[in-house]
Amino acid sequence: MIDDLYSARVLALAANMPRSGRLAAPHGTGEATARLCGSRAVVDVLLDADGRIADFAQTVKACALGQAAAGVLGEAVVGASAAEVIAARDALAAMLKAGGEGPAGRFEGLRALRQVADYPARHASTLVALEATVKALEAAGGAPPP
Repeated sequence: MIDDLYSARVLALAANMPRSGRLAAPHGTGEATARLCGSRAVVDVLLDADGRIADFAQTVKACALGQAAAGVLGEAVVGASAAEVIAARDALAAMLKAGGEGPAGRFEGLRALRQVADYPARHASTLVALEATVKALEAAGGAPPP
């Protein structure tokens, strides 16, 4: 299990958490917690005039898998629309739970977490940063509520 889940790529992503911290005056903030393990993410977003993410900050306390997903998110999220973030979250969930291909485009790096599909107890932690980002976009008025 350890070798499958914690590849060098996943560990490198987990070690590099771009955009850590909080924004001083975000348009929206979202929080998500994985109930099973307690992984937690708090995300702040600032939107531009077109509703795209102009600035982003995240505080993530999660296992290496959750941190790896947050690492990919932090690298790719600035400039993304709410629709792109929601599609990435949904594609990641489908990859983990239903054998989907995984996110494409700017969030394709999340495919590095494909092996997590075999470990359902790790799914929520892997999704926590994206869930918090969708909630932040909703709070900012940039995404429709679920």
